[in-house]
Amino acid sequence: MHPVTGVDPKDDAYYELGDVRLVRGEGVRMWDSDGREYLDCVSGTFNLVLGHNHPAVVAALKGQVDDLVFASSSFQTDPTNRVMRQLVELTPPNLTRVNLRSSGGSTANEGAIKIAQWHTGRRDVIVPFRGHVGQTVAAAGWNGSARIRAPFQQHMPGALHVPDPYCHRCFYKQEPDSCGKLCVDRIDDFITYASTGSVAAMIIEPISGVGGNVVPPPGYLQRLKEFCVEREIVLIFDENQTGLGRTGSLFAADHFGVAPNMITVSKGLTGSGLPLAAIITEEELVGMPRNLHGFTYGSHTLSAAAAVVTLDIVKRPEFLANVRATGKVILDRLTALKERFDFLDDVRGVGLMLGVELAEPDGSKSPRLATALSKALGDLGVITRVSEHGLGNVIELRPPLILTPADAHLIADRFAEAVETVWTSSPSR
Repeated sequence: MHPVTGVDPKDDAYYELGDVRLVRGEGVRMWDSDGREYLDCVSGTFNLVLGHNHPAVVAALKGQVDDLVFASSSFQTDPTNRVMRQLVELTPPNLTRVNLRSSGGSTANEGAIKIAQWHTGRRDVIVPFRGHVGQTVAAAGWNGSARIRAPFQQHMPGALHVPDPYCHRCFYKQEPDSCGKLCVDRIDDFITYASTGSVAAMIIEPISGVGGNVVPPPGYLQRLKEFCVEREIVLIFDENQTGLGRTGSLFAADHFGVAPNMITVSKGLTGSGLPLAAIITEEELVGMPRNLHGFTYGSHTLSAAAAVVTLDIVKRPEFLANVRATGKVILDRLTALKERFDFLDDVRGVGLMLGVELAEPDGSKSPRLATALSKALGDLGVITRVSEHGLGNVIELRPPLILTPADAHLIADRFAEAVETVWTSSPSR
């Protein structure tokens, strides 16, 4: 309650807010107005790859404020020029051009799809089940979840949804070591019988984010690239969550050894929370007129200054090695925990992009248990998210990439404590 007006600040918000009011952040930790400490295991909104208030990012911002806060994307600036050069150097060699005229992942994904449509003259976009393209009207219309599409009847046409490589609950009831990548080959049937016959692009998260941390089996993305090349379909990797070191490689494209035709990146690009997005493309995809995709705060000068520092840090071999090492600590300990508790149905992930799937005794998905476990973790000061915007059955763990081994063990300790709490209180365990 406000001490003067007597109004609860939550009453002013259009959407529901919790009771916690955050006042400070540092590294992997946050503190609320009551002084309580939290371990931020979702990196803000999966975007704080360098954690809260990273000193190098803060220093870069303070220095840039004195020179130039904002310039139209029609002009060059030193920070934006450096970001583009860094992204060309750090992404797969076939990607040589950078479009910085978006400020978020949704519009970067839309821009990549526009480029593919403009270049090919075709319309349809292939999106895997559970694929999260974004939250704008167009991106929501392409999303792989009907729940996101349903309220907006005038969404963009041409989305073609196909089964994703969710081996744990395979759509085709196959095993990954013997299926022959059926989930790629059967896309032909969807194109033949469910599309307009005019397919421009496929956009895929190399590891799904919102959709439940689905990690593709070995060889899947290689086969998908071959499939798209054979059919002249533009392959777009949405690396808004997987990029900038999250997998222990700079990009998931590096981890899986596959070079797409385009990569989109946003969330982690500025390290500690400023908006900036990029579309990195092959040379042959250059040419779409600049007035067909651009936003006021795209190519933001201040954000670019933060991105320069962030890219300098995340590319360091020792930084990426730490991501792999701390990710392994958590993954190993949660995998061991799974052996003791049946409702921990699957533990999966790469680097510090981890997911724990919850199931009922009959093996069915359990959003109920996932919600209960996320709450139990929150009670212990560990902030997590539940997949599919809180309606799924997977606990998402995405701590900042500066995580130390000691904090990795602390997260695993508290996870075990929360699991014990849910186990003892569940009537159907």
